[in-house]
Amino acid sequence: MRYYLIAGEASGDLHGSNLIKGLRAEDPEAEFRCRGGEMMQAAGAELVQHYREGAVMGVNDVLAKAGKLLHSLGACEADILAWKPDVVILIDYPGFNMKVARWCHARGIRVFYYIAPKTWASRAGRNRKLKAWVDRLFIVFPFEIPYFTEAGIPFVYRGNPLVDAVDGHAFTRPIEGRYVALLAGSRQGEIHRMMPVCMEVVDRLAALPGWEDVRFVVAGAPARSEADYAPFIAGRTNVDLVFGRTYDVLRYADAAVINSGTASLEAVLIGTPQVVCWSSSPVTVWVARHILRVMDHIKFISLGNLCIGREAFRELIQEDFNADAVSAEVRRLVEDGDYRERMLSDYADIRQSLGGSGASRAVARAMIGELDEIFRKG
Repeated sequence: MRYYLIAGEASGDLHGSNLIKGLRAEDPEAEFRCRGGEMMQAAGAELVQHYREGAVMGVNDVLAKAGKLLHSLGACEADILAWKPDVVILIDYPGFNMKVARWCHARGIRVFYYIAPKTWASRAGRNRKLKAWVDRLFIVFPFEIPYFTEAGIPFVYRGNPLVDAVDGHAFTRPIEGRYVALLAGSRQGEIHRMMPVCMEVVDRLAALPGWEDVRFVVAGAPARSEADYAPFIAGRTNVDLVFGRTYDVLRYADAAVINSGTASLEAVLIGTPQVVCWSSSPVTVWVARHILRVMDHIKFISLGNLCIGREAFRELIQEDFNADAVSAEVRRLVEDGDYRERMLSDYADIRQSLGGSGASRAVARAMIGELDEIFRKG
């Protein structure tokens, strides 16, 4: 069968690559074409466009790049028509992928959605569209089961693919000595918001007794380059920039400062004490709080905390994301042994909630089963 996959960021590229491996194992004659990244390409898909060309963050960025996004959408639709896949598999990235779902549905092209849009957090109106435009939804979080059941949207749940991705990694130390990991996100906008505060934290901690020999390692995002980080790191001899080794950076860190996202859940599975940070433009925050009412719908923004319904680790959001708060939390993570142990105990509960290994291949089997059923019905 022919599979066309669309991912819009680094985490989607990771999940897409593991899904491709699972599909190839179950369907050895499969053909793959994708809009994604290096990992999906390495897994065997023909890469049409890299996700970094369409990455956006927040309302302002969407408005600024509206013309480019429309052109990208048109090119994607034309490519799908020309390649004639048996199914289009959309991976997260709902701002773009929901438009693709509507377009495919109107033309009778089968659509699977993998890593469901977070309608439990905002834009619940998309549930009606998921029902109408998507042939099958594939979810990856246990707390989504009751939500999508109540919403009346048919779904498949086979665990979370990050468990396999982390457990299958061969860890090696990126640098010698003690260090704190800094993960500023994969989008340029996230980096520009996170890095100034992180560097202020570096300077404050480095001046404290007992912290003189502690280094700080920035895990460079897959789609970024040294130039994205250089203006912030310049002049600091205690900061290292490491690309392509995020799991290694997390594994050997005393603690991690992480932009909210998939990396936070990866830190849970790896076992790295963390503080999650997030900020955005005033316009985006206003939309989130007053139109989408995100803060009224959910108590947490981090997937790990959502999995167990309690705060396993701190979330410093918008006004709370400042050098004072981050510095204090990193010190507590490193210096308070009881605090660390309580966090790691909660990590064990989060891991258990995500199920066992083999999620990507199990999802692949389920997708092939769904397609076989569709073809059987004619």
